[in-house]
Amino acid sequence: MIMDLNADLGEGYGIWRLGDDDALLDLVTSANVACGFHAGDPMTIMRTCAAAVERGVRIGAQVSYRDLAGFGRREMDVDPDELHAEILYQLAAVDGIARAVGGEISYVKPHGALYNRVCRDPAQARAVITAVARYRPELPVLTLPDSAMHEVGAEHGVATVAECFADRAYTPEGTLVSRRQAGAVLHDPGEVAGRAVRMAVAGEVTAVDGSSVRLDARSVCVHGDTPDAVRLARAVRDALVEAGVTLRAFT
Repeated sequence: MIMDLNADLGEGYGIWRLGDDDALLDLVTSANVACGFHAGDPMTIMRTCAAAVERGVRIGAQVSYRDLAGFGRREMDVDPDELHAEILYQLAAVDGIARAVGGEISYVKPHGALYNRVCRDPAQARAVITAVARYRPELPVLTLPDSAMHEVGAEHGVATVAECFADRAYTPEGTLVSRRQAGAVLHDPGEVAGRAVRMAVAGEVTAVDGSSVRLDARSVCVHGDTPDAVRLARAVRDALVEAGVTLRAFT
């Protein structure tokens, strides 16, 4: 049993800091670094990438809609050609900084509203996938197991990797419960850790209606912007190791 543990990092902006990136980088195997469109600025990106390189943590570009005010969590209708260019811009920015500090991006992960949109919208998925194919086609993209990204990625020669979320509630269809609904984000370390183990070992999770949803995931995510994110990530990591799961980046 092998599982990657990823978290969203570098989500501060200017003098405003969000989360404890250094502490999380001591726990995860992959870091989804904000590219400046929903959060992050050049100094934050450089600091986060350098810290990841120092710890041997894989760097991923967490691309998003251009939505600083809404933290990238507002649904937006962006023309596919414009979105394609904006993804290219974000990939080049983070990869360039990562290379300057001795690393490089190893994968791509959409953020927030874009993440959810590309799972169900082939046109938006194609804008993201073709941007990755145009920049560096060997970069895999993280997405949900039943996402539209898998088929679109296969069409364009871009690998996709399924992930699951230890700290998010699931619908019976295997999608994430909207953050606008109560209980969408889980905060209890024991519950979150237990779900992570079940996802990794049994390949399933309990949905909000009590049904079991099958998951075939290679990476598990713990959000870095939630309260007690470090505590949750540590609980997940410890529980996975105790269950005999080997923690290893998927790239």
